[in-house]
Amino acid sequence: MEKSDSTLFDHKRFLKVVTEQPGVYRMFDKSGHIIYVGKAKNLKKRLSSYFRKNLDSTKTRALVSNITDIQVTVTMTETEALILEHNLIKQHKPKYNVLLRDDKSYPYILLTQHRHPRLGLHRGTRKIKGEYFGPFPSGLAVRESLHTMQKIFPIRQCEDSVYANRSRPCLLFQLKRCLGPCVSGLVSDQEYNENVNLARLFLQGKNQQVISVLVEKMEQASAALRFEDAAKFRDQILHLRKIQEQQSVSGNVLDDLDIIAATIKNGVASVHILFIRQGKILGSRNYFPSLPSDCELDELLYGFIQQFYLSDVSGKHLPDEIILSHAIEEEETLSQLITEIAGRKIRISSRVRSERSRYVQLALTNAETALNSKLSHKSTIEQRFRQLEETLSVDLKIQRMECFDISHTQGEATVASCVVFDREGPKSSEYRRFNIEGITPGDDYAAMKQALFRRFNKQLDDEKIPDVLFIDGGLGQLKQAENIIQSIETLQNRKHPLIVGIAKGESRKPGLETLIMGFSHDELYLPADMPALHLIQHIRDESHRFAITGHRNRRNKARTESPLENIPGIGAKRRQMLLKYLGGMQEIKKATLDELAKVPGISPALAQTIYDNLH
Repeated sequence: MEKSDSTLFDHKRFLKVVTEQPGVYRMFDKSGHIIYVGKAKNLKKRLSSYFRKNLDSTKTRALVSNITDIQVTVTMTETEALILEHNLIKQHKPKYNVLLRDDKSYPYILLTQHRHPRLGLHRGTRKIKGEYFGPFPSGLAVRESLHTMQKIFPIRQCEDSVYANRSRPCLLFQLKRCLGPCVSGLVSDQEYNENVNLARLFLQGKNQQVISVLVEKMEQASAALRFEDAAKFRDQILHLRKIQEQQSVSGNVLDDLDIIAATIKNGVASVHILFIRQGKILGSRNYFPSLPSDCELDELLYGFIQQFYLSDVSGKHLPDEIILSHAIEEEETLSQLITEIAGRKIRISSRVRSERSRYVQLALTNAETALNSKLSHKSTIEQRFRQLEETLSVDLKIQRMECFDISHTQGEATVASCVVFDREGPKSSEYRRFNIEGITPGDDYAAMKQALFRRFNKQLDDEKIPDVLFIDGGLGQLKQAENIIQSIETLQNRKHPLIVGIAKGESRKPGLETLIMGFSHDELYLPADMPALHLIQHIRDESHRFAITGHRNRRNKARTESPLENIPGIGAKRRQMLLKYLGGMQEIKKATLDELAKVPGISPALAQTIYDNLH
């Protein structure tokens, strides 16, 4: 069907021919962009509901007024429709769908299947053979758990490459946090596997069973007068009982649960997930999905559940039950579809009592607290932006700001940073670093010029050009920015950013910064307690942090990397041969072509390559 003005969309003619089978529908606006994706058990019935005379929802009326075309994809089952809907939403990010921005993979604890299994953190696809426990809300939660387990079950946590190449045990063996399976004779396979089995039971949440086994071992050791072993088992029991007190949420609830609570306020949504596995709170995580206007809670929860759980269609990390803070119409449908995908029964419910209802209330309190904090932060950021617009006499709203900084150590490993802020605050996904090459070491002006040229000398969408460009430095760096912005052809006949230099002043104390306006070079001094200055300090400090982190990484890499590693044709054996025959890196640099060619394995042509690279 041709795309036309929305008032000319003939929905009656469209609905006459649309199928009643299950499938997915895509709605387009006059620009040809997908503005909404939905799925239906009966496409004709679902799509007809959009064109009723009396629509209650303001959002639906706004959506329908923008429709110029609808395309459908028929599927065999409603499950296929749900998966396709999820993939299309993730791919196109339609304006009127609820969008879950945070799509990071959750970390797990992995117990491998080696002769001496190792415990470790794992993200991503599960290609490594072993048992996976989780999910955990963050990598920090996994590392804390592994650190705790190291004290109770001294199983190795080192990488396989370290384990395979040890000739003597590491410090962890001396600290009694590893049994030292890397060295033969320190621990028997039987003893090691006993600890692995206890760790497995612990990760499965069977703490009481682990304690019972350890109590029995302690009594046996004590009866046999092996008091040192008995003391070791006693310490393990004490650690476990302490953990059990900290982690237990209920003696009656031993299921795997995800508690999901949602709240909306002032057009901002907060969704909080509480992860409970085998009666233990593994942690929680908060999300702030992007919402269409006038979105209701049931739509928010439906969109969130669909995108969150279908990201792992294998269903391996799904709980036994998903409990919601608010009822949604498609509870039963979603439950059936996710059950089908997971290959096991997954319940979705919202009407719960006693302990489960208390968990829901806890999750809802966390969601509301996070939302209030978000709105407060957003309000503070908005206030700072408005005051900055007044201070800089900007007519339009500032939507994007960038700040550049240079970092080096006496000219070594120079790195420039570019950080980006919008009206939500830092936009870290768009931060950039530039490794500066081909300049006189220590020339900050040349470094700034190169970084700005590389940032702006390319085709850019208007929204990627900042409204304000901050330069961390004095008048010299500011002039470099002025020259670059004026000279770049891609910026001709387009909006130019307002350029502002941030000079730290002689004492370099926060609050005493001087703002130098681009081109006019007028100076502004803002009061130390002014919110607009705090925003400038924030973006300046962030650019400095990002630049110095990149510089340190680059400097450390340069200092630990041999110059020979970057020469084509020189591998580990030839590097070793060169160092052995010539006596070190300094001697290699001093060597003539003939001396290099005499080294075994180095041909005249390769000697020339080495010489050219080192000189």
